[in-house]
Amino acid sequence: MSYEIHGNWKAGWAIDLHTVSSIPLPDGGFDTTYTDTGKALNQLKYHSDYSQIEPLAKTAVEFLRTRVVTPYLNAIISVPPSFSRELQPVQEIAKKISEALGIPHDLDYLIKTRPTDQLKGVTDQAEREKIIAGAFKVDDLRYKNGKILLFDDLFRSGTTLNEITKVLYNEGQVQNVYVVTLTKTRVNR
Repeated sequence: MSYEIHGNWKAGWAIDLHTVSSIPLPDGGFDTTYTDTGKALNQLKYHSDYSQIEPLAKTAVEFLRTRVVTPYLNAIISVPPSFSRELQPVQEIAKKISEALGIPHDLDYLIKTRPTDQLKGVTDQAEREKIIAGAFKVDDLRYKNGKILLFDDLFRSGTTLNEITKVLYNEGQVQNVYVVTLTKTRVNR
């Protein structure tokens, strides 16, 4: 089951929820129940379980094959990472999606202009927008009037995706931006 996600893009979907429940524990931790996709993503990002890349990419490919727009996409753009890792999960999954669907994955088009803090710990929407404002630019107009798939792992509030979409439309002059994320949080804050 997928979920529509809304923002300043043409259309967007999260393939699954990230978690089913999260119950606070007396020690301050949480007893969290993940969806299958959420668990695989958690294992990849926070436990360096790189064996999750293939199944997550397969899930995304199967979903994208159900979207009418997929054959018309000019490129897949993965959201640049918040911080450096040995292996960047979103980029690796996007690369596999690109190979399976025959749509170029362009790592050089969207450029992060400065480091930004991770937004997951910031609950104030205005503060989130301030942190991310002006943090991206595009390399050129190579996708002018084109259709772009913006790919990320987790949708929370959409702040980063909205900022990037604004840059793709205004600076890149793309015709349409479509967003796909593997999972979404149950609340958007």
